[in-house]
Amino acid sequence: MTQNPYNTDLDRTPANHQPLTPLTFLERAATVFPDHTAIVHGSLRRSYGAFYERARRLGSALAQRGIGRGDTVSCLLPNVPAMLECHYGVPMCGAVLHSINTRLDAAIIAFQLDHAMSKVVIVDREFTALLQEALRLCAVTPDIILCDDPEFQGDTPALPHATDYETVLDGGDPDYAWLMPEDEWDAISINYTSGTTGDPKGVVSHHRGAYLLAQGNALTTSMGKHAVYLWTLPMFHCNGWCFPWTLSAIVGTHVCLRQVRAAPIWSALADEGVTHLCGAPIVMSLLIGAPEDEKRALDHSVQFFTAAAPPPERLLADMKTAGFEVTHLYGLTETYGPAVVNDWHRDWSDLPADEQARLKARQGVRYLPLEQLAVMDPETMTPVPRDGQTMGEVMFRGNVVMKGYFRNPKATQEAFAGGWFHSGDLGVMHPDGYIQLKDRSKDIIISGGENISSIEVEEALYRHPSVAVVAVVAMPHDKWGETPCAFVELAEGHAPDPDALRQWCRDSLAPYKVPGRFVFTTIPRTSTGKIQKFALREQARQMAQHPETV
Repeated sequence: MTQNPYNTDLDRTPANHQPLTPLTFLERAATVFPDHTAIVHGSLRRSYGAFYERARRLGSALAQRGIGRGDTVSCLLPNVPAMLECHYGVPMCGAVLHSINTRLDAAIIAFQLDHAMSKVVIVDREFTALLQEALRLCAVTPDIILCDDPEFQGDTPALPHATDYETVLDGGDPDYAWLMPEDEWDAISINYTSGTTGDPKGVVSHHRGAYLLAQGNALTTSMGKHAVYLWTLPMFHCNGWCFPWTLSAIVGTHVCLRQVRAAPIWSALADEGVTHLCGAPIVMSLLIGAPEDEKRALDHSVQFFTAAAPPPERLLADMKTAGFEVTHLYGLTETYGPAVVNDWHRDWSDLPADEQARLKARQGVRYLPLEQLAVMDPETMTPVPRDGQTMGEVMFRGNVVMKGYFRNPKATQEAFAGGWFHSGDLGVMHPDGYIQLKDRSKDIIISGGENISSIEVEEALYRHPSVAVVAVVAMPHDKWGETPCAFVELAEGHAPDPDALRQWCRDSLAPYKVPGRFVFTTIPRTSTGKIQKFALREQARQMAQHPETV
């Protein structure tokens, strides 16, 4: 076999090959633009030079405590500057960052701490009671570092044996020679799935993927140099979709926000010149539904990136009027956050509003750093026809797919069966290559042998003016096996009218897809704004078993 001459005497050396890591983004930003504002938090303004120094101090202080490669450092923090510092300082000493959802219960947090084998927990004062309860339930005994954010106003219990975060940083070396990963395949973070069908799974991300998706975010969102990003998306959610690293790549400004509330969001948009933010559709509803005295006139367009279910047409129209350009993204924790974008064609903006809404409802095409995106038959592992009708499972392949599930080889093997990552989402592929989700595999409704997409029914109901939020799940039925059941949150000023909604569905859906039951209620959501369909399925099951109680 003839040797490839382009591989002869042309070896990888430290001079021509370094592992990719997003940590270098901060080093470059601090070197080139040391005085540019990196972080805004209340009255705090922190430069890139100071940001980099504090991250190095954190990495140094952790190393002094014996934390290094393969160790886990957990964070129970809201969207505050310390959380940004952890995204750099923790991996700077070789450790793996574990961002904990602050709205979880103590038992699940205890499971995560034990499963991740946490050596250190950095906790915000607001969550000391929650952490204390979790520590009583778990086996590990991590060191505790307490972050006292001046923007938090409230009384909390003391944490005995905790060390103050600022004291820890004071003991760190501002010139710490932080560690590059030995290999770009090294883990940079672990994030746990919601665990609604069992114990949460620990999704392990590597430096290479974080580097690539961080850059992909900048390209996808058209983030130019010195963009201003508002933290409405929790940083504990897929590492904030990798935006903590993206902002350093474009030398942007982070505007931190402890709580997602309409008034401070509108103030930040106007006063800080925010150019970009991310969030679930509920954040859009919060902005549009805010009292008029809280809203602010914007002198610039703001890019809003949303995931989850496509927003209703009227909400998109209201956002446009208010000065926002909305783009639909799609991804999972296993893909570092968004890896699919509804890449908008310029001529689509000339189409009628209803046609634009139909196109915006699609999830879209792959991010630049994702190598392959397909809708496949999971049994045959062959692509479904590009007809916009035939459903299959959405699958990913590429460098922004997780390493696997931590300490769970069986789940990892199942997720990567056939050489693709199986998302568990069902969708179709349109003739132009754009995918559109139709359901989670567990959410599909089978009525009389016919498959019903809950998303299709929800989209029809969202077009009705009285519907603010809707979730459709399967309700057991003696004759048909299952029928759709719609849980509805009404728009302000509208009264429950199941007959009107039923007729509305009949006008646009096949008869077997029309919900047999409408329930007007507050819809439960996860801490990241996703609707808890598992809870609604259980409620529908109870209603079917005991119709006399409802």
